Amino acid sequence: MTDDAIRPAFHGHEQIPLREYAERAYLDYSMYVVLDRALPFVGDGLKPVQRRIVYSMSELGLHAASKPKKSARTVGDVIGKYHPHGDSACYEALVLMAQPFSYRYPLIEGQGNFGSSDDPKSFAAMRYTESKLSPIAEVLLGELGQGTVDWTPNFDGTLEEPTWLPARLPHLLLNGTTGIAVGMATDVPPHNLNEVVSACVRLLDDPDASVRDLCEHVRGPDYPTAAEIITPATDLQAIYETGTGSVRARGVFVKEAANIVITQLPYQVSPSKVIEQIAAQMRAKKLPWLEDIRDESDHANPTRIVLVPRSNRVDAEQLMGHLFATTDLEKSYRVNLNVIGLDGRPQVKHLKLLLSEWLTFRQDTVTRRLKHRLDKVERRLHLLEGLLVAFLNLDEVIRIIRTEDEPKAALIARFALSDEQADYILDTRLKQLARLEEMKIRGEQDDLDQERDRLIAILGSKAKLKKLVKDELLADAKKFGDARRSPLVAREAAQALDETELVASEPMTVVLSEKGWIRAAKGHDIDPASLAYRDGDGLLAAVRARSTQQVAFLDATGRSYSTAVHTLPSARGNGEPLTGRFTPPAGAGFQAVASGDLDSRFVVASSHGYGFVTRFENLTGRNKAGKALLSLSEGARVLQPAAVADVAADRIVAVTSAGHVLAFPLAELPELDKGKGNKLIEIPKAKRGTEKVVAIAVVPPTGKLQVKSGARTMTLSFRELDEYVGARGSRGGLLPRGWQKVDALAVEA
Repeated sequence: MTDDAIRPAFHGHEQIPLREYAERAYLDYSMYVVLDRALPFVGDGLKPVQRRIVYSMSELGLHAASKPKKSARTVGDVIGKYHPHGDSACYEALVLMAQPFSYRYPLIEGQGNFGSSDDPKSFAAMRYTESKLSPIAEVLLGELGQGTVDWTPNFDGTLEEPTWLPARLPHLLLNGTTGIAVGMATDVPPHNLNEVVSACVRLLDDPDASVRDLCEHVRGPDYPTAAEIITPATDLQAIYETGTGSVRARGVFVKEAANIVITQLPYQVSPSKVIEQIAAQMRAKKLPWLEDIRDESDHANPTRIVLVPRSNRVDAEQLMGHLFATTDLEKSYRVNLNVIGLDGRPQVKHLKLLLSEWLTFRQDTVTRRLKHRLDKVERRLHLLEGLLVAFLNLDEVIRIIRTEDEPKAALIARFALSDEQADYILDTRLKQLARLEEMKIRGEQDDLDQERDRLIAILGSKAKLKKLVKDELLADAKKFGDARRSPLVAREAAQALDETELVASEPMTVVLSEKGWIRAAKGHDIDPASLAYRDGDGLLAAVRARSTQQVAFLDATGRSYSTAVHTLPSARGNGEPLTGRFTPPAGAGFQAVASGDLDSRFVVASSHGYGFVTRFENLTGRNKAGKALLSLSEGARVLQPAAVADVAADRIVAVTSAGHVLAFPLAELPELDKGKGNKLIEIPKAKRGTEKVVAIAVVPPTGKLQVKSGARTMTLSFRELDEYVGARGSRGGLLPRGWQKVDALAVEA
């Protein structure tokens, strides 16, 4: 059997393992995305699609002084000749370069609907809009035909396109860019032209200048909006030293009479979105300080959002600080100076490296331009030299042309001319043989000689080359530069206000029903018993509170739950079940309610006669399942907590279902975070199944104790309680006959 018979047949394709193919294909795709789509080139600061749009428009003659043409024509030219991708993506890139609220220095001037800051993507279809290049696009294109760039075939090899554009300014920093590649991204913010040029000049004059030195010129990003940049100067310098970081921008507001008017928004923030964010907080009752919000933006005032406070007493700075923290009125922007360098590799560059590479690019570009011009000058001088020979020997030249069969060869032999000189003489028109033309030739020769000497001098001197680059930078800055738009104001990042600070402090009465339904009525003069309740339900407990406070609930297991008073439903209805807010153990109903400031103190106790003093903060928490507070023995019930005014002076009073009352100094009771507590009053073992503590109360020296029995109320002053004072844990005294069935205790201030 021959070797050919063993060898597998080749069918016109290569067979490789799937893993190897997938790895190679993904790597190729990744490199394409990084180098040819997502990241800009440090030289002209453009991505390929942007470069092709600008170049194609210049080829169509859409310069700043020309009339605009339909955007569809430009897009068609771009995707048909240079960029074989989707027309919508190409048009969106064109629109972006024309939006003054997206580009600090727009490269395209648009006519028609090119979107708005409220909705940048609301632009009209390309068949309706017209566009042309803006004046500053000249900075990118002005030197294109002067030998300054390399050319590469387009996608089908029928045309050539520039590999880059000969930017006279560091466009990458002027307009910035964003892009997401495979495994890397770029976020270059826009900057002020004058500041960037000033830094370039500094670097030309002092190549050893540090990033800190350059930051004296480039003070920070300069967005197309007048919103404040609040990032401290030290943080901005750190960004430029590392090439990464983040910048915070904040909207600007002014006070007009009682109203607050927002006049500037951060870069790429939509006014309608900000209004919706504020309105959502108002609907959720999280902005009680605001009465209304209006959008009064128009052509004269592109951003004018009016906030109407509820009263003149509202602190505008405090309110706006909260809005800065909770809406897009303050926004953070990522900075990642990741660009394709002169070596063709992506790299995160610090400010000095980025500007140094661009200046190297610029000096190379200027060198190529000067050499290209020098070649043209020398060629022209060479032609003029031959033409002058013809003028000086005009009769002989005419004779050779008339008589010789090969006049070109004869001219070359007779006057020692080059092929190019001989062709140029033969192509000269008769009218150029006038005597006056000789004077023009000699004048042009003198001018070109001077220009050649100047070009050679610049090309031969690095100092002169740098001076030329510097002078051109300053000239462009004078022509296109403008004042900074984004003011640099060092401020602390805004902090959202606590929920209680946003709520007006109003007296409220919190009402808890027997079946665990909760509601709150405005004011302290509400009679909870007179409210309407659901069938089979009634009043369990009610406490006086304020809208800025928390309210706590204790269930049958001694666990405590809390919520903000202002979030409770109105007492005009039946309220809502607490089980909708909390998740108590199965069958554990709510038995008590308390409210106060976090530092205030309460006595919590059980019907078995045990209790302790605790801070109200121990009753609160964000856990829906509550927190263990009071340890209960079997059969014990949680009593309504009693508020404490002064631990050292107050007395605690406990009353049992048998009419026994004990009063003793509150200071004898321990202060705990949680637990069972100490014995308050003695209940004999024989009666523990039938006798229980009905209620407790804390009476201050100036207060009075109200003992309620049915419809009757007995009032005892602090001094009258002396006959019931005893040692903590003792049996206490017996109430008078007829008052021994106590329903509740209350304290009258």
